[in-house]
Amino acid sequence: MLKAILFDLDGTIAHTDTIHFSIWQSWLQKYGLNIDLSFYQQNINGRHNQDFLRQWLSELSEEEIQQLSNDKEAYFREIAQDQLRPLMGLSTLLDWLRDCQLKSAVVTNAPRSNADFMLKALKLHDFWETVIVGEELPKAKPDPYPYQEALRCLNIAPDEALVFEDSPTGIYSSVGAGIFTVGISTTHSDKVLSECGAKLIIHDFSDPRLKTIGVLDNI
Repeated sequence: MLKAILFDLDGTIAHTDTIHFSIWQSWLQKYGLNIDLSFYQQNINGRHNQDFLRQWLSELSEEEIQQLSNDKEAYFREIAQDQLRPLMGLSTLLDWLRDCQLKSAVVTNAPRSNADFMLKALKLHDFWETVIVGEELPKAKPDPYPYQEALRCLNIAPDEALVFEDSPTGIYSSVGAGIFTVGISTTHSDKVLSECGAKLIIHDFSDPRLKTIGVLDNI
């Protein structure tokens, strides 16, 4: 029986990846790393900043990596304020979730400051039972730990939850935690999301295919 729906944040609740890509493309050039969209999708999207920075800018110290991550995310918050829009159909889905008295959580690799900023900008800060942030845990996505932590916080079993995710990193995490996962094709192709383990692929929350798994079945 479904008791909770768990949401990724970037690319799932709001389509922010065009902003993140543009910033990283510009900022990484300063370090001699020229990236295109394919590189971003394969190596950055959905990952914890420190993880990919250690991989691709190994000459930087841990302090420099942390500062670069902090500065980049501060700049994101500065320019994204007027650009954030919820993914189509989200409001209807959240109304349905509330009417059905289901629990909810956000599970993200974004920094806490970004998560708070985005949810406040979208007027959704007080909606969730919990917001799980990867950088505050022993392991971030793609490890299953963040979704396992959400299950623990909500006191539910994996088969009582459903996850919405847009990135391979997030899908590996949620599938690894044993949770039925719906892929959202805002940042990756249906084929990629399916190969990562998503059981259903939708474009946004208005997709009628959600009714096939009992979500929005009364709308």
